[in-house]
Amino acid sequence: MSKRLLVILAVIAAGFLGLAVLVKSPSPRQSSAVLTAMVGKTAPDFNLPDQTGQTVSLNSLRGKKVVLFFNEGITCYPACWNQMAALATDAALNGGGVVSLSVVVDKPSQWTEAFKQMPDLAKGRILFDTSKEVSGRYGMLSLPSSMHRGMAPGHTYVLIDQKGVVRDIKDNPPMTVINDQIKKDLEKM
Repeated sequence: MSKRLLVILAVIAAGFLGLAVLVKSPSPRQSSAVLTAMVGKTAPDFNLPDQTGQTVSLNSLRGKKVVLFFNEGITCYPACWNQMAALATDAALNGGGVVSLSVVVDKPSQWTEAFKQMPDLAKGRILFDTSKEVSGRYGMLSLPSSMHRGMAPGHTYVLIDQKGVVRDIKDNPPMTVINDQIKKDLEKM
């Protein structure tokens, strides 16, 4: 087989793969509708490992306000890393009845070097949704902030009250640190 034919076949295969991802993935409008529908309802439970290997269950956090930050993860440097570190080191978002968790679809082993490069990342709890099941159930894989539509979450905060009910969802396409706004919204719960 000629080199040119191999290149053409590779391009065609990549095109079909990309089309399959787009067809399988809900549109940003469909995902936004899923998010809107979640507000006021009990957040889907999950069991995910954190960077220490400990399993975190959402139901086990009842009685506390929970901030879930779904994000692109390891490949999103520096924006996601900065957001995760800011969330991890904000005492008001990690104590006094508030728990903040970052959710990524990476493997835990991918974060070893990141923790060395930015130690504040390890101060928070990072949950590893390697199957993307939880991100999918929460509608996080096709939001406007997702730069890897269908493959990874974008930059979205889910605020859950003490009873486990979703009270607000903030999709954050600019990838900015919005801790102050999150704190104001948590105070209202």
